[in-house]
Amino acid sequence: MSSIATAERAPDLTPRSWLEAGQALLRRGGLRALKLRPLADELGVSTGSFYHHFTDFDAYQGRLADYWAGGQVHELLDAIARAEPDPIGRIRRLAQVVRRGGLSRLSIAMRAWADSDVRAAAAVERHDALMLGWLTACVEANGVAHGEAAARAYALMTLGLAKVHAAQLSPPALMEELIALLCAPR
Repeated sequence: MSSIATAERAPDLTPRSWLEAGQALLRRGGLRALKLRPLADELGVSTGSFYHHFTDFDAYQGRLADYWAGGQVHELLDAIARAEPDPIGRIRRLAQVVRRGGLSRLSIAMRAWADSDVRAAAAVERHDALMLGWLTACVEANGVAHGEAAARAYALMTLGLAKVHAAQLSPPALMEELIALLCAPR
């Protein structure tokens, strides 16, 4: 039997597989980590398989920015809305997903990338508008007037991006306290 026949076949990859792998690299090492060889290594395939899905690395980066700001965030927010009827419960669930999935690190990497790439900058703007709108609607549904709900939503989003290094604070407990504080009606 030939080595080709005995070699384990690489999994069938989709463009989404490559986009998710790119996000993993961004979360761990920022934009400097986002290169073709490490991307292929992340998926355990050759660099040549990349070109089955993307014409070049520039096109890939554009798709990566769009994915983060579009389909991925819509899927996440829709799933949370289906799973959690309570608007403040939705915010809590989002905070858990962000914390557990390292999504703050990804968002910070996207913002750093946005400093040097107009596609990433546009993606950050779209992402933020969507997230702020969603958070505002959740806070409003808890009895807070629109203008104040928008300000509180901004504070919640900023908290999601913050890195607090205080050993005496439990990040989940702190986030819970801040959600309760920022979402409570007057």
